[in-house]
Amino acid sequence: MKSVRGLKSVAAAALVLTLAGCAALGGKPAPLDTFELSAPSVDMHGHSRRQILIAQPSALKALDSQNIVIRPSDQSIQFLKGAQWADRLPLIVQARLAETFQRSGSFAGVGKPGEGLAIDYQIIVEVRSFEVRVNGGAHADVDLFVRILNDRNGEVRASKSFTASAPVSGSGNAAYVGALDNAFGQAAKDIVRWTDSVI
Repeated sequence: MKSVRGLKSVAAAALVLTLAGCAALGGKPAPLDTFELSAPSVDMHGHSRRQILIAQPSALKALDSQNIVIRPSDQSIQFLKGAQWADRLPLIVQARLAETFQRSGSFAGVGKPGEGLAIDYQIIVEVRSFEVRVNGGAHADVDLFVRILNDRNGEVRASKSFTASAPVSGSGNAAYVGALDNAFGQAAKDIVRWTDSVI
C-alpha cells in the first residue's frame, strides 16, 4: 500500500501540491487521503515465450470509481470518509496485476491494450468484491473472477474466482487500505501462479 502523502516520487509530490493548492483557494475542503495498491513479488521457476495482455477489468459502478468501499452489512455499502483511490479502482488493479505478472519473470511479455505486443493470451478480470467489511470484526475482502482467453482463436482456456481476506490492523484510513492491499496481494499472486500452470 502506498499513500500519496508518503510517496517520494516527483509525480506524487506534484499531485500533493496540486491538491493542497486547490484546498487553499476559496476555503475548499482539505484534500482526501489518496491511496494506491502495491504489486507483490512472486517466486516462480522457469521462463516461457508466452506473451499476455492484461485487459482493463470490469466492475459494478460502486467499485468502478475512486471511492473506497466499506460494507457495514450484506445489504448496504458506504465509502471510506476522507479517502480515495489514486485512480479508478479497475485501472489500479490492472496496473498492479500487470506489474505482478512482470515481476514473476515467467512470461516473455506482459502488456496492456495499446502497447503493441503480439499476444498469446488475454487475462480478463471482473472485480466482484473489493471492500472492507466492518460487521463481525473489520476485514478486507477481495474477489476477482479471472478468464484466460486464447487470443489466437477467441476460446476461453480456463476461468476461476480468486478470493482473499485480510484483517484490519489498527485504525484510520491507512489501516483499512492496508488490509485491502494485503488481500489484493494474496489474490494477485494466486492469479499469476494459476495462469502459469494453465498456459
